[in-house]
Amino acid sequence: MFELPVKSSSDSFAAAFLPSTVAYPPTPPNPALSLAAPLVLQTEELDPAPAAWLSERARLVRAGEGDANFAALLAEAEALVVRTYTQVNTSVLARAPRLKVVGRAGVGLDNIDLGACRARGVRVVSTPDANSDAVAEYVFALLFDALRPRLFLEHPVDKARWTQIRRELRARRQLSQLTLGIYGMGRIGSRVARAGAAFSMRVLHHDLLDIDAARRCSSRAVSRDELLRESDILSIHVDDRPSNRGLLGADAFALMKPDVVFVNAARGLLVDAHACADFFIHHPDALALLDVHEPEPFGPAYPLLDIPNVHLSPHLAAATEQAQQNMSWVVRDVWRVLSGEAPEHPAT
Repeated sequence: MFELPVKSSSDSFAAAFLPSTVAYPPTPPNPALSLAAPLVLQTEELDPAPAAWLSERARLVRAGEGDANFAALLAEAEALVVRTYTQVNTSVLARAPRLKVVGRAGVGLDNIDLGACRARGVRVVSTPDANSDAVAEYVFALLFDALRPRLFLEHPVDKARWTQIRRELRARRQLSQLTLGIYGMGRIGSRVARAGAAFSMRVLHHDLLDIDAARRCSSRAVSRDELLRESDILSIHVDDRPSNRGLLGADAFALMKPDVVFVNAARGLLVDAHACADFFIHHPDALALLDVHEPEPFGPAYPLLDIPNVHLSPHLAAATEQAQQNMSWVVRDVWRVLSGEAPEHPAT
């Protein structure tokens, strides 16, 4: 059975060297701009540099859906900049008669009703490759935690304890022995494949499209069922279109190996949480590493809670300074649309 290491000296290492979460204050309006400048409503965090860049061109105002002035600002806004948790649906659009563009500072678009935006002539732009490196890196961070238990010594130990530690933390398997299965060979999936190949793993992939050789990174295309049956490690990287909801249900889990390591750093909606919970309860040698969930944050009724071999992280895959800044630069496309230009990364 794969086990993540229990709390060890690595926790103190993280506390000492990892930066704390930065809470960005609301961006104040630029007093140099006239009231004729377009109003851009920012509902979630943006990196300071892109926010400052946009505020030199537009009246950028930060307000969440729960703020008292949100409705008034929405009625005047020509652009809306959101991230993961603001729902852009028919109700929001109906209250935004001047809206021209929605900028999603990120990749997934499941919180935006693209059809409703299209029907109202509202452009949607995003940052499709902004966090690809960060997410691929995080997938392997999870895998190293799963496969290579470790601790950091905070004080000297005698020879007997030294020997005991080395014996207890001996890894059962290493990456080069394992088959890595990638469900979805897009921007992130291809990066995960490249990393797997670099670790001498056997890499398989399944995708609806025929992936060109340059992006395969020596991985082999297989059917969905073969991918599920053959993978020692299965990492999911498909998009969040509505037809992919519940993509991995009971039928998919039934095909997986009894000691599979299953990683989801894509979207929670892709996995049937009840089927996932049932599989891992009945297969104690398997391990689930889940960074994304539905809903987020989840509550006490979440079916994947309190399962020893299911590990839940709070949507951290893209949590790097670089990725956050990359995603925040969606403001460039927002400004292109407001200026009457074609965006670089249109979703509608």
